[in-house]
Amino acid sequence: PVDEEQQGLNKQIVINFSHVVAEDTPKGQAAIKFAEILEQKSNGRIHVVIYPNGMLYNDNNELKALQNNDVQMIAPTFSKMTKTIPTWEILDLPYLFHTDEEVEDVLNGRIGEQLLNQLNRVNIKGLAFWNNGFKQMSSEKKPLLKWEDFKNLKVRTMPSHVLQSQFELLGASSINTSFDELYTEVEKHKIDAQENTLSNIYSKGFYKVQNHITLTNHGLLGYAVLMNEDFWNSLPQDLQDDVVEAMQEATEWNFQIAKKLNQQDLEKLKKDPNIDLNTLSVAEQKKWEKKFKPLYSSYEKNINSTFLEEIRSEIHH
Repeated sequence: PVDEEQQGLNKQIVINFSHVVAEDTPKGQAAIKFAEILEQKSNGRIHVVIYPNGMLYNDNNELKALQNNDVQMIAPTFSKMTKTIPTWEILDLPYLFHTDEEVEDVLNGRIGEQLLNQLNRVNIKGLAFWNNGFKQMSSEKKPLLKWEDFKNLKVRTMPSHVLQSQFELLGASSINTSFDELYTEVEKHKIDAQENTLSNIYSKGFYKVQNHITLTNHGLLGYAVLMNEDFWNSLPQDLQDDVVEAMQEATEWNFQIAKKLNQQDLEKLKKDPNIDLNTLSVAEQKKWEKKFKPLYSSYEKNINSTFLEEIRSEIHH
């Protein structure tokens, strides 16, 4: 007699999914959700194993690992992908988005799809964009309430041309540190300030060292969920369909959980007597936006003039 169940297990496909953040973040939670939905939809034919917190690869080497099929899925911040796909720099432009709804329309709509399709050139299957919400500023020595407060500060940025220029326009110098090394750098006082979402600032404990937090909502922190293209092509059609459906459900869920977790962490930070929590004034935000204007002209001139128009019309339609 043939043991049906045993035979089924031999055929089980394993997806190793590596990411660099904690599990109690929007990305960490969405990865777990995706794994659950996909195992269910595929009747256990696909098993997703998640490696959080940069256990396998950090954000400097995970892309290479994906391209080599050492892991089948990663979800890097889109900022990390701008070197590979310069068009994506558009998503790093400060104050491009002002509400969660705008972010969702663009990332989950036609424009998001266009951006993901550009990955075909580098042999990667783009599955979705996930959101972690808006970035805030945390700093060690003093609160950052005016753009002049950035003068001569060392600010950590991701390796994105836009993000590095953003702080240089404010008079700071940008320091490129991978996410897994960031806490140590902050602890050793090598970095004066950094931009991150509240869920990252809270889950990684950055607030314990940098206890001045300014709510600036100046930029977006989001992720591209990527799969090795050869691995994707090796999946039979019905399982590809399962992956796509599971990803759609996990993505919708991700946008809700991002709002919820950032809100919860804001409440926790508000209750902490050691935290100096400030909100950027509307008048000051206007000044920041003015300082950042050159980033927009540079994008239009050097990368893509029409794309910015498309996103703006999508946002204001």
